[in-house]
Amino acid sequence: MEIRPENPSDYAAIDRITRAAFAPMPFSEGTEAECIEKLRRDGDLTLSLVAIKDAALAGHIAFSPVLINESFDGWYGLGPVSVSPRSQRTGIGTALINEGLARLRQMDAQGCALIGDPAYYSRFGFVGDGRLSYRNLPGRNVQWLAFNDTQPSGVLRYSPGLE
Repeated sequence: MEIRPENPSDYAAIDRITRAAFAPMPFSEGTEAECIEKLRRDGDLTLSLVAIKDAALAGHIAFSPVLINESFDGWYGLGPVSVSPRSQRTGIGTALINEGLARLRQMDAQGCALIGDPAYYSRFGFVGDGRLSYRNLPGRNVQWLAFNDTQPSGVLRYSPGLE
């Protein structure tokens, strides 16, 4: 498997995989593919990686700037992350997340935040301790991972493409 930055020839496959991956999810509103396109169009898609397996695009992950208490302090949001249905549960999502976090660290990011299942994301070191809030979501689902000693606290806001 190869993980690399997206290029324009990947856009249609990213759209298809994202739609297919989120279609069966009860929490999804079906807007994930449009969010990626908006982030890309608005210049807020800071890091967009694809996983290539058997010469086909099998997964995608996006990272964009986030605000904490209306201030950008080097924090990025993870998401969406998607893997084609036939390639799920093969380690592609884990590899994309690990590679993305490593690249954020190389960019001297302060940390990463996300909205997600604590049972899944805690394995990467994410913490949902209520320090960050997002809309009316339970604190355990609003998670963060600091790349230094900084601990975020306050209201999380994504780029307009994800709001």
